[in-house]
Amino acid sequence: MTDSFNPEHTVLRFGEITNTELTDLIARYQLEIKITPLLQGIPGSFWGDDEAGLIGNQLHLREDTPVHSALHEACHYICIDDDRRQQLHTNAGNYQHEENAACYLQILLADELSSMGRQRMLSDMDAWGYSFRLGSSQAWFEQDAEEARDWLLEHALIDPRNNPKYRLR
Repeated sequence: MTDSFNPEHTVLRFGEITNTELTDLIARYQLEIKITPLLQGIPGSFWGDDEAGLIGNQLHLREDTPVHSALHEACHYICIDDDRRQQLHTNAGNYQHEENAACYLQILLADELSSMGRQRMLSDMDAWGYSFRLGSSQAWFEQDAEEARDWLLEHALIDPRNNPKYRLR
């Protein structure tokens, strides 16, 4: 993901928000944040560098971790089934429907963070290099994400108005 990062756009980092805002949000999903000191590798990070990591019910972050990365990994935890959640370490799996659902849910959850919001999330996703066939995160979310939304509805993770239900799959 970081290969196509646009350095002209600075994404929002965990150290730039009130960390209780994110901590309180993900605690609703039985996740806890573990802070890693700067310059140390982030445990459970699939992508490495400053990307968030997952081990069990712990979301590992540094101050320089992008908020979009933290929410994306949290959404993987929310979307995977309980059997995989019990064994979770670094890689939530490569299931396209879940991946799309995690992207969709992270956009919805961004609205729960006063320091981020949906538009900033969409902009940060584009700057970081998320790729969607319509060319932008916003175009995907608004015009091409019906399957991801349906998946979230089917698993009762959102309601028909796109409100998160604050439950795990």
